[in-house]
Amino acid sequence: MKFILKWLIIVAALFLAAWIVPGIEVTGNAWVVFSIMAVILGFVNAVVRPVLKFLSCGLIILTMGLFTLVINAAVFMLASNIAVNWFDVGFYVDNFLSACLGSLVVSVVSIILGNILKEDKD
Repeated sequence: MKFILKWLIIVAALFLAAWIVPGIEVTGNAWVVFSIMAVILGFVNAVVRPVLKFLSCGLIILTMGLFTLVINAAVFMLASNIAVNWFDVGFYVDNFLSACLGSLVVSVVSIILGNILKEDKD
């Protein structure tokens, strides 16, 4: 149940990012696109993002954590490219600035919705 709730939160966050950020376009059946993109983004976040953070730990320390925003944007853009080129899903990110803003929106919305919908730990 927890996995499905997290997945739905990411789907809602991707919907909001596509609605707010002008450089993100969705073609086709939107809810299918958001659903598949949420799975791809979760997989890329689980596999690629830790490697990128490890390889760039010096820059992360040097910039006091701000380089993590660049890593998040790169992961967001990579997930979009995988969705478009490998799975033929219409989730297009035009440029790096759109990826940065989109990843920021997805992160903030995920944190807010995750805290609102968090189950009580008894």
